[in-house]
This record gives sequence, structure tokens and C-alpha cells, in this order.
Amino acid sequence: MKNKYTLFVILAGSLWGFMGFFRRTLDSIGLSAMGVIAVRCLFALILFGVLMLATDREAFKIKMKDLWVFVGCGVLSLLVFGWCYFKAMDHMSLSTAAILLYTAPCFVILMSVPLFKEKLTARKLVAMALAFVGCCLVSGIGSGDGHITLVGLMLGLGSGLCYALYSIFSRFAINRGYSTYTINFYSCLLASIGALIIDGPQCFSLTFASGTNLFYAAATGLVTCFLPYMLYTKGLLGLENGKASIMASIEPVVATLVGFVIYNENPTVMSLAGIVFVLSAIVLLNIKSKKAEH
Repeated sequence: MKNKYTLFVILAGSLWGFMGFFRRTLDSIGLSAMGVIAVRCLFALILFGVLMLATDREAFKIKMKDLWVFVGCGVLSLLVFGWCYFKAMDHMSLSTAAILLYTAPCFVILMSVPLFKEKLTARKLVAMALAFVGCCLVSGIGSGDGHITLVGLMLGLGSGLCYALYSIFSRFAINRGYSTYTINFYSCLLASIGALIIDGPQCFSLTFASGTNLFYAAATGLVTCFLPYMLYTKGLLGLENGKASIMASIEPVVATLVGFVIYNENPTVMSLAGIVFVLSAIVLLNIKSKKAEH
């Protein structure tokens, strides 16, 4: 049933919408951007490992010739994406950085056409445009100083590209017969190692400094890494890369709602319009046509 794959991706995007909340919380206890990446991937790694031990120990096996696929998912996507995105915030407003991040569906669609022979349909292009405009509005385009440096632009586009690469490399892994658990276990392992090499072990002392710190560190691993990446990869089993990436654009919508509920950040007319645009893109992709698109 194709609806379940759509639900998986929408749930994944919704969970990623809590990243801002956990980033603020962990930042308040002194964790750096790389430290946050390290702890979220480490806790997710543990959860994937326990799940594989309990259900399918054969899932730990990978072929060395396929190692590049996991390096792509873990290092280029999870690790480099996080670094580019957080560094982009140092060179421009948060809203501008977020807008550049949501160029990701464009990259996914453009790469999936030659790599996986996905069709570039009019419906997909319209949905992509709706989702991007919606993300721009939700992110508050026009707010902040609007100043963009060349370095900031490259970092912002780099975050969008690396964010997109998760879909691409996951598809390669799926086509080689690897399970959702295998893909995410090794992706989190490699991302954790990379983040710890860059940031050092100080994230551990901060994480274990109190029960509260440990709770939020574990929660971000569960909510923003383990569950969404597992759900998104499962969604890819039944959806094209391009469609999945567009539907995951629900993330900024949820982030806006989280800001409203937790931080009393009142949504503007512009952000509400953006929510309508993103939801319209998702609905458009799921309307059944007489001639089914695949």
C-alpha cells in the first residue's frame, strides 16, 4: 500500500521539525554544532544496533565494495550537511540559511533523473515549486538583514546538496539489497566518528554532567535521528526520491508550529501562507491521476 510510504516520509519530516528545539536546548548546555551531531548520531547508532541485534544480526554484514555508499550517507550527508548548515548560519540570517537548505528537493530530482531514470513530470515540478515557495515563506523570506556573502551562499547551497545526497546514497544502498537498519547503522557510525574527530570527546562530559543533559541528548538521538531516518529510508522503499524529498518539506511547517507552542513565536500571515503552499505540494503529489505517474 503506497499510502504507508507517504506517511513514513511525512512523519520523518515532521520529526526533523524538532531539530531547532533540540539544537537550542543542547546549545544552552554548551554543546557545539559538531557536538550535537556527535551525540544525536551516537544515540541513534546505539538504538539501531540494539534493534539489529534483536531482530536481524545478518544486517550487520556489508560488502567492502559497497562501503562508498555508507560513506556517502554518513559522512557527506549526515556530517557535512550539518557542518555546512550550521556554518551557513554564521554568514547570513537563519531564514536565508533555511531557504538555501530547502533547495534539496531540486538537487534530488535533478540527480535522480539520470541516476535512477525517474521521470521529470509536470506534477513533480509544480509540487517542487510549491514546496520551495512555501519553505521560503515559512522561513520568513525578507526578514533579517538579507545580506549574503559568497562563502555563506556556497555553504547554504552545500547544505542543500548534502541534505539531498542522503536520498541518493540511500537509493544506491537499497538497490544493492541493504535494509533500512543497515543503511542507518553504518551512516550513524561514520557520522559519529567524523564528528568526534572534529569536535573531540568534550561532548561526553557535557552530556553526562546531569540527568537532564543526558535526557535531552538521548531524546535528540531518538526524535531527530533514529526515528526520522528509519522512517524516511522505509519511505524510499515505495516512493521515488524526488517525491519523498518534496514531501519531507513538511519539516519547516512543524518547526514553525514547535516555535509557536514552545517558544510563543506567533506565526505571521506569510508563514501561514507558506504552510498552505507546502501542504498543497504534498496533496498534489498524492492525488491519483487517470494516468499514474511513476
